[in-house]
Amino acid sequence: MSKINSDLSRRRLLFGGAAVGAGALLTACTSNEAAAPTTAQTKAADTTGGGNAAPGTKVTIGFSAPAADHGWIAAITNNAKAQAATFSDVEFKSVEAGADAAAQRAALSTLIGQKPTVIVLLPHDGKELNSFGLEAMAAGIPVVNLDRAFPDARAYRTQIMGDNYGMGVAAADYIITQMKVKGVTSPIIGEIAGMDELELTQTRSKGFSETLAAAGFKVANRRAARFTVDSGQQEASQLLQALPKMDALWNHDDDQGVGVLAAINQAGRSEFIMVGGAGSKQAIETIQADNTVLKATVTYSPSMASSAISLARLIGQNKGMADLVELQVPKEIVLASETITKGNASSYIQLGF
Repeated sequence: MSKINSDLSRRRLLFGGAAVGAGALLTACTSNEAAAPTTAQTKAADTTGGGNAAPGTKVTIGFSAPAADHGWIAAITNNAKAQAATFSDVEFKSVEAGADAAAQRAALSTLIGQKPTVIVLLPHDGKELNSFGLEAMAAGIPVVNLDRAFPDARAYRTQIMGDNYGMGVAAADYIITQMKVKGVTSPIIGEIAGMDELELTQTRSKGFSETLAAAGFKVANRRAARFTVDSGQQEASQLLQALPKMDALWNHDDDQGVGVLAAINQAGRSEFIMVGGAGSKQAIETIQADNTVLKATVTYSPSMASSAISLARLIGQNKGMADLVELQVPKEIVLASETITKGNASSYIQLGF
């Protein structure tokens, strides 16, 4: 909890010197004690009409995700557990992921020995855990891969993930529109990415830069943080020093965005607009309040973990999705990245994590 206390003192910088309570801090995704999922992040089975939603064959779902070092990951695990609990025919077995891909691989090997019906997995790194997916599939255990893609399509039965490229596109589109409204023809644009070694970060930046380029814009300065408050504040401080004037900033992740906003307030900067990423409850509330540079965030919701559990149940019962003609669950599902602004924040606040 020492990290939480450190982050709480840092948050006094965010809203005109007012401290944000501990409950809000957890919602803002700065610890591994994220709040329970909202009702909108899980979906209880509607059994009134029978069909696929009705209780069926018992399914054991094995689950693994990285340790919750920030709120989005914590929400992934919480949502998966909560969604599994809505089904009377699902047994949920979670294994510790460990500190890195190798440790998660070892834990997952133990899980294979328990022979669950289906495995839902958010890997530390999709490339490094690809061999596990192949092993589980070869053992007759379907794998639902969550968020961080396996490079080999044979390593998973179904893959559900957010649209990382689309996040960059959505953030750039919002900035382009705002620059046109303001009449800024050559904007100075900053970018604070997440962990650069992850393919998802690279893909987000690609969507951002390519969309800006199509409008004749470019990123003037880019920094890579670590999805944490501390790293967000550190990298934002350096970016602000490098760009004494700025028109727009995209921060990939609302967790680290708490630190980014702290650095911005510390520097007394307000001449630019900022777009966040993921859609945390704290970010959405800040956008609603409209008293900081944060004017929008683009979604990458951890509710995908709830959907992954529902899909795993259907796969385990040899069922398809009721609203589709096909008899099987699709191989790939990519969730659209939507843009949350003050105008639509009230509709999205229930999905904030």
